[in-house]
Amino acid sequence: MLDGFTITVIFIVLATGVGAFVRRMKRDKCLRDFAGDRVTLQETDGRIVRGKLNVENTGLEFVYEQDMPNKQGYGETSYVLYKNEYLKMQALLRFHDELSEDGKRQRQAELDRTYHPGFCRRLKRKTQNVFKTVRDSVTEVVNLLISQAKKSKPGGTILGSQDKYVTQMRQDVLGPAGASFEPLLEKYIGHRVVLEFLQNDKVFKYGGVLKDYTAEFIEIMDVDYMIEQGQSTRKTDLVSLRKYAVVRHLGE
Repeated sequence: MLDGFTITVIFIVLATGVGAFVRRMKRDKCLRDFAGDRVTLQETDGRIVRGKLNVENTGLEFVYEQDMPNKQGYGETSYVLYKNEYLKMQALLRFHDELSEDGKRQRQAELDRTYHPGFCRRLKRKTQNVFKTVRDSVTEVVNLLISQAKKSKPGGTILGSQDKYVTQMRQDVLGPAGASFEPLLEKYIGHRVVLEFLQNDKVFKYGGVLKDYTAEFIEIMDVDYMIEQGQSTRKTDLVSLRKYAVVRHLGE
């Protein structure tokens, strides 16, 4: 029978290996949709960053079109927003007038596929939602089984001593807490909606086409948006944390 030290080593190896593989492959799909495009980052403190977006599972990189000199005299070529800093992200904005001609064509094709999607696209999404629902159910079952196992002996004693690694593997494989399938939002996918957007402790309303959502983010296309009050609106696609953006009405 394996002793406690050996079990600890096994848990560490499994947690590290499984976690590294899953984290390397997993990127939020709303953020991923903007990868490779020129994007504007609006932060909650008013900071504005513009650059070509690279999306990694650990954060976002904005590559400047030209060096940005700072007070120390050297040029900055990019800006990195780490995953643990996402709460600083007010919105990611892909302004249409900043896209290349090829980018505009691709984006228009994307909007055409999204707005009132056809049968094949709806079927694909329904199939994906089945797997999301199964994953959410598996997550609940695994959490219940682990909780029950911790109460038993001697397995509970072992699991309790490896709680850090069990939690890490569970989060890496099954994802963060919160359902990945939201029935209230699902019926609005591909339709024009009214988004309530919290900005500087004020609520603003924007209309657009709901493309997608995840446990953390929501993606809206074809929005007339202004970064600061008093400016003229510009057509953009928008990704925001669901903490700051809520679909409130169907807007067809």
